[in-house]
Amino acid sequence: MAKTKTIKTTEATKTAGRDHKVGYIRVSSVDQNTDRQLEGITLDKVFEDKCSAKDTHRPELQALFGYVREGDTVIVHSLDRLARNLDDLRRMVNDLTGQGIKVQFIKENMMFNGDDSSMSKLLLSIMGAFAEFERSLIRERQREGIAIAKAKGKYRGRKKTVPADRREEIKQRVAAGEKQTALAKEFGVSRETIRQYIMS
Repeated sequence: MAKTKTIKTTEATKTAGRDHKVGYIRVSSVDQNTDRQLEGITLDKVFEDKCSAKDTHRPELQALFGYVREGDTVIVHSLDRLARNLDDLRRMVNDLTGQGIKVQFIKENMMFNGDDSSMSKLLLSIMGAFAEFERSLIRERQREGIAIAKAKGKYRGRKKTVPADRREEIKQRVAAGEKQTALAKEFGVSRETIRQYIMS
C-alpha cells in the first residue's frame, strides 16, 4: 500500500474550519517518480497511489475519500491521474462536488465546485473522452507492435522487475551469503538484474 504523507502543513490544519488543499498523486508502477506531479503547490495532505487506474479501488484514493470534508479542495495533476475512463471521472467529480468539495486539475487548468456551468461540464466530458480515446490508441498500437514482434520471433514479454522495497532485502541476503542464482529464481528475474540491484 502506498504511504500517506504530508508535503507541507499550512495554517488551515490548525483551525477548526476545513479549507484543506488535498493532493492526489498516481503513477502506474513503484519505479515511477511522483515528485513532479504537484511540485511547488502548497498542500495540507497528499495521498499517493502507485498502481494502475483501471478502477477506483485504489487504497490511497479511498483514503482520500474518507479524509476530505466540505470546504476542502482536491488537487490532481491531470484528468488521467484521477481516472482512466470517462464514467469514473465524471462520477468521482460529481460525488466530491456534491459534498461541497472542490476538484482542481492543474494540467487542464480546470476547477469544479458543484455550481459549474453547462459548458464546464461539457469540457470535462470532452477532455475526459479524449484522454480515454488516447489511451485506447496507445493500447491498440502496443498490441499491434507485440503481434508484429511475435511474428518475427523477437517478442520476449515485459522485463520483470522487483519492487523497490524488496531490493534492499536482496542486497542484505546476498551480503549474508545467499547465492545470486537462487535469488534470481525466487524473484523471477535474471541474475544480471540481481547484480544491478546489488550495485545500485
